[in-house]
Amino acid sequence: FPPLAGTDWVTGDKERLINIVLNGIDGPIVVNGETYINAMPQHGFLSDQEVANVLTYIRQNFGNKASEVTAAEVSRVRDKKSPAGIH
Repeated sequence: FPPLAGTDWVTGDKERLINIVLNGIDGPIVVNGETYINAMPQHGFLSDQEVANVLTYIRQNFGNKASEVTAAEVSRVRDKKSPAGIH
């Protein structure tokens, strides 16, 4: 599995990270120059606050020092994917 420490996938673009949790990811990704081919199922069943809590945790632990993810940020990303903003 790809590392959580010291990778732009975790500490970089919040929207990309939120999308991965909400919608899952399948297929190859390159993390720190190494290719990983694993599936991560979607976790859209989690509340906005739960997603924010998990992502803030991984962005601020394992040696990472990235900003928090808020429930409002998760909600905005979720609304972009949901028809008429329905959760």
